[in-house]
Amino acid sequence: MTTKPLLTTLLPLVSDLSRDLPDQERYRRLLQAMRGLLPCDAAALLRLDGEWLVPLAVDGLSPDTLGRRFRVSEHPRFQILLSSPEPTRFASDSELPDPYDGLVNAPHANLEVHDCMGCPLMVDERPWGLVTLDALTPGQFQSLELGALQAFASLAAATVTVAERIEHLALRAEDEHHRAEIYRQASGQDKELIGQSPAHKRLVEEIRLVGGSDLTVLITGETGVGKELVAQALHQASNRAGKPLVSLNCAALPDTLVESELFGHVRGAFTGAHGERRGKFELANGGTLFLDEVGELPLTVQAKLLRVLQSGQLQRLGSDREHRVDVRLIAATNRDLAAEVRAGNFRADFYHRLSVYPLHVPPLRERGRDVLLLAGYFLEQNRSRLGLNSLRLSSEAQAALLAYDWPGNVRELEHLIGRSALKALGQHSDRPRILTLEAIDLDLRATVTPGTPPSPAAPLPTAPLPEGGLREAVDDYQRQVIEACLQRHEDNWAAAARELGLDRANLSRLARRLGLR
Repeated sequence: MTTKPLLTTLLPLVSDLSRDLPDQERYRRLLQAMRGLLPCDAAALLRLDGEWLVPLAVDGLSPDTLGRRFRVSEHPRFQILLSSPEPTRFASDSELPDPYDGLVNAPHANLEVHDCMGCPLMVDERPWGLVTLDALTPGQFQSLELGALQAFASLAAATVTVAERIEHLALRAEDEHHRAEIYRQASGQDKELIGQSPAHKRLVEEIRLVGGSDLTVLITGETGVGKELVAQALHQASNRAGKPLVSLNCAALPDTLVESELFGHVRGAFTGAHGERRGKFELANGGTLFLDEVGELPLTVQAKLLRVLQSGQLQRLGSDREHRVDVRLIAATNRDLAAEVRAGNFRADFYHRLSVYPLHVPPLRERGRDVLLLAGYFLEQNRSRLGLNSLRLSSEAQAALLAYDWPGNVRELEHLIGRSALKALGQHSDRPRILTLEAIDLDLRATVTPGTPPSPAAPLPTAPLPEGGLREAVDDYQRQVIEACLQRHEDNWAAAARELGLDRANLSRLARRLGLR
């Protein structure tokens, strides 16, 4: 390879270093240039984040790759690339599993990657990440000069350094003390806010905006959209990030125990109170208290909570002693609290105290191709859990995911990927090297977006009535609807009652009559 094409390729990228470009555009140009310089079927730029490699940009790989998170210890090729200060080219017949098997966009070619090479990116003399190149044709990289990749890696390191410094300066100009890692993994990388859609970016910007304040935030959104993850991101974006984040699901407790959980109790305060106990407010002192399903709180508890929020003082059940607490409150609900106030089910003063900063989390159906990034995240999780070399989606399966309306949102997608992977694996007598999920494996049925009227031309059902007649048919239908609703809400009866538009007690009585409880 001559120096002229190398210089011709690199000069525009050097010029980009002085331009104000979005990070994604910088990285896209970088990979496009690399594929022009070093012919390959796919290229990727990955950032090292602790024990994980996070794809920042890909070219020639399936779109769900951007949502995947690769644990370095599970991918020996990545381990080798990171441990070498120079570029590495793997032999075409290497037995080491390739992380990109099945992910290269070449529908009519062999799914397994044959040629692979890569180089670590060093920033401030420390490994920052990797650039990787892959080819489906054996021997395609044998004639390539590793020096060209090394030169490219040096420029790539300069590119990411520029991008990070621009971001640092922008954040510092606002308030460096409140610099937030919005995409920080919650619970040790188990969960993460993932997405690139405009709706998701607006949400992330709002988290960044309000996270650094002490304002009370009311997170709203449908079931399964990730309201708890948003609460965790808000806590991490605040100056309370080093203090506890304490959570309470208000729908998971009987009304008689909510007050004790929130405020604590002393010995003898009620039957079974054998000692003193601190409540969630005291446990969260100095940090953040997250009240999930806040719409389920009894009116009496709402009044006491309002007093604590206004005065910062509380009393444990059975005690006259005052305890002062300093807590930031974040609440979440999938109910229309304003409507609940009008119906007399929620205190107006408490609602206004909660909704100082309302923050709406968009449903998955409004996030476009984010569904593929999220699917990639869950695919990689299940690949590791099931001990597979590769777990991928066919193009038809990707289209099915994009066409579905996701009434259960991200939680439904997570459960769907796990269930489909397990079922697809069970159909093989031996463990395949690459397991592909087809559209039929996902078993997705078209749904109607809420608010869309049914087609007037829809035919009437013609199913025969059961032996019990119309009454038995109605009971059968009610059982199916309730069971499906409970499955979506993971047996949370309060959430199911809300979706069905029933009082919790009425739903419980109906379920007993139908033999569901």
